[in-house]
Amino acid sequence: MPINEDFTQQQGALLRSLLEALPQATLVIGADNRVREANAVARRLLPSLRSNEHLARSLRSPDVLDAVARVRASGRAERVVWLERVPVERSFEVNIAPFDGGGLDPGLVVSLHDLTEARRLERMRVDFVANASHELRTPLASLLGFVETLQGPARDDAVMRAKFLTIMREQAQRMARLVDDLLSLSRIEQHLHVRPDTPVDLVAILRHIVDSLAPMARDRDVTLTIAAPAEAVVAGDRDELLRVMENLVENAIKYGAADAAARNRSVDIGITKQGSEAVLTVRDYGPGIAAEHLPRLTERFYRVNAGDSRAKGGTGLGLAIVKHIVARHRGHLAIESKPNDGASFTVFLPLFGVHD
Repeated sequence: MPINEDFTQQQGALLRSLLEALPQATLVIGADNRVREANAVARRLLPSLRSNEHLARSLRSPDVLDAVARVRASGRAERVVWLERVPVERSFEVNIAPFDGGGLDPGLVVSLHDLTEARRLERMRVDFVANASHELRTPLASLLGFVETLQGPARDDAVMRAKFLTIMREQAQRMARLVDDLLSLSRIEQHLHVRPDTPVDLVAILRHIVDSLAPMARDRDVTLTIAAPAEAVVAGDRDELLRVMENLVENAIKYGAADAAARNRSVDIGITKQGSEAVLTVRDYGPGIAAEHLPRLTERFYRVNAGDSRAKGGTGLGLAIVKHIVARHRGHLAIESKPNDGASFTVFLPLFGVHD
């Protein structure tokens, strides 16, 4: 084998090794825009990618192809964004730079950095700030309006003053609940990677919550029924599991069984053991939830009926808190509901002594 041919093969093998070591999708194209080399990440991202085939056959983005032409003409690196909308929306930062070949034919190096998750998180952050601001602005505006009225026209009106102070107290309590929920969610997220390992009896928590919420149930003419074994011990954080059970049972009372359309004004709460898991189920027989809402119920500030939720003291964060607590305990939450057939919320948690 001629020395220069052997050297070229060695250089090609080195190039392939370097590409495979890169974490991003990276490919090298020749002077004719045909793919010379591509790493495994690039081949997974672009399944139709084939060696010696034109780049346009696998990467159908006019913006990227135009940038390739500009880099080839100018010799200067460029960066463009490629937005792919099907089958799912994804966005990539595409870096294109000249490659002198290092003994091989010169070409261009094209690398793709997936921005999809970063942009999703940024949208979530923006939405979260906007929603939190809106939720705080409404009661704050109400408070300011009543303060101005008390300082002016209602200054000497004892009846109106008492009425306004009652409303102001309710609005302040609403803001306090929202701030408490936001802080709770933040604390849970900070410790999401730390799995609780203290033995906690779910049945004892259930009986405590039912006793605590019994007055609310009586006020709304709702019956709470319990079906549970003597104990069901899971590895967990007692305060967080109290929060999970309280949120689910309180929601069932307020939004399910107490609804005027409820055909059965009761809430069934059960705990069972299924294999290595403890299963908590909270079932109401209220108006139910339409299918299109179910995937989004655990999103922050998502409400099926925003006005009804606020009127009943909801912050829009309850189920988001439940989801994060359950995830921290290495469990999962399932929601089933149909219109006019109530709703069932089921939490699966590993029993104490069971590890991933």
